[in-house]
Amino acid sequence: MSERDLMEFDVVIVGAGPAGLATAIRLAQADPAPSVCVVEKGAEVGAHLLSGAVIETRGLDELIPDWRARGAPLETVVEREELYLLRDAQRSWRIPEAISPPSLHNAGNYLVSLGNLCRWLAAEAEELGVEIFPGFAATEVLFGEHGEVIGVATGDMGIGADGRPKDSHAPGVELRARQTVFAEGCRGHLGKQLYQRFGLDAESAPQHHALGIKELWEIDADRHELGLVQHGTGWPLPEGTHGGFFLYHLSRCQVAVGLIVDLDYPNPWLSPFEEFQRMKHHPLFSATLEGGRRIAYGARALVKGGFDALPRQHFPGGCLAGCEGGTLDNAKLKGVHTALKSGMLVAEEILAAFAVGDPGGRDLTGLEARLRASWLYEDLRAGRNFGRSLHRFGNLLGGAVNTLDQRLLGGSRKIRRPDDAPDHTWLEPAALSEPISYPRPDGVLSFDRLSSVYLANTAHDEDQPCHLHLADPSIPTGSNLAEYAEPAQRYCPAGVYELVGEGGDDPRLQINAANCVHCKTCDIKDPAANITWVAPEGGSGPNYPNM
Repeated sequence: MSERDLMEFDVVIVGAGPAGLATAIRLAQADPAPSVCVVEKGAEVGAHLLSGAVIETRGLDELIPDWRARGAPLETVVEREELYLLRDAQRSWRIPEAISPPSLHNAGNYLVSLGNLCRWLAAEAEELGVEIFPGFAATEVLFGEHGEVIGVATGDMGIGADGRPKDSHAPGVELRARQTVFAEGCRGHLGKQLYQRFGLDAESAPQHHALGIKELWEIDADRHELGLVQHGTGWPLPEGTHGGFFLYHLSRCQVAVGLIVDLDYPNPWLSPFEEFQRMKHHPLFSATLEGGRRIAYGARALVKGGFDALPRQHFPGGCLAGCEGGTLDNAKLKGVHTALKSGMLVAEEILAAFAVGDPGGRDLTGLEARLRASWLYEDLRAGRNFGRSLHRFGNLLGGAVNTLDQRLLGGSRKIRRPDDAPDHTWLEPAALSEPISYPRPDGVLSFDRLSSVYLANTAHDEDQPCHLHLADPSIPTGSNLAEYAEPAQRYCPAGVYELVGEGGDDPRLQINAANCVHCKTCDIKDPAANITWVAPEGGSGPNYPNM
């Protein structure tokens, strides 16, 4: 194989999401500004970004105060909101605003497409001199002679499924930097390695995750109410499974509908995708969606551990930013404004280090003090009990506890979680769990996985190495099948994992890697922790429009 080219910058940033772009912009706003490059695995900036998304503008106000005048794509302000508890397939109870947790109130917030917001942020960064390389996946962390991070390498292009270079082969590039910022989002595969190498989570509670599944619809004008936010919890999720739904009325007669399922659920028969599809038949959703047209689909894991799961954000030669560092505010169910703030804090610490002559490789320990002095830290601390209350007391009583805690105590007393263990350890044996029978999709409100993946615009070259690695290939049809009825075929929202020959003498797990929407659920939920997601060839994966 050809030798890799080498490029040097002051700062290399992995990931062109809100945290990575905020880091780049804040660095580029300095005088003098360091040299900065951002590497992004999606085919374009925004291609892999998916969020609800209701955002607070607090982070954006600090980063680019004149964002309105500069044309930021924040078009729809929240005009009205409703919070519901779904009782069953027909009934719902609207929760009065006066008794709902303050963190769930959205007055003054905006409904946005996160992908479009980051496309705009990328243009702002480039105008300031930041170099952005979409379509290049960072696949390797580079280390110096003392074990410090000195940059990343992008993956080779044109490698065949057999591991050999094809005629189209082009070697990756080494991007070396004085400081490297990892802003890959939830469960970044390089970040996962850094957690292990530097023990970043050694003193924090286990991180928890959820799977968010979202569709974008065009609906009839007479069913549309611009700026309406509807969210809540309850049915269809069974007892012992936590999560919630959203229905947001965007501009141009579009709505975003989605379901978030916490990945510590116990029943291996549960399928988050199927739960979402049947949810849309509830009158709360069908009254809006009937007669409409589904135009986009996507799925993504998100961090939900909150304050107590915050890892150490720094290590020699680099930092974490945004959801890579667990900064999503679980109590508000929002992570964009916190990602922006996290990126700014990282940039400010890097600039301070450069100002006193950091030659590279320094452990930026001052980032801890910056984080603790910020509103980001205080917000996460105030909402530390949100998820814990729901898990310990259930939706109704837990919601009441959250309301009292947020109004009176501000999260000052930590509520113990019943079993603070990693998400993949929570599955119960299939034989002891209630099987779930899901209705067939009707093609009107509910759909199958393959038609959904088609709307995610997912594309992978079939002739490339599989990016879903099994540590032990015997586990899926061995212990996972015997104990948990191989749950990968149900927890994956894209039909990647298919059990062929189930019930026969020689079943096998077929991995349809080309279907993958890069949600990372398999990396999180596999009960044997047997699956590792790594970045495929740059530019592969979904290409989300307006998500």
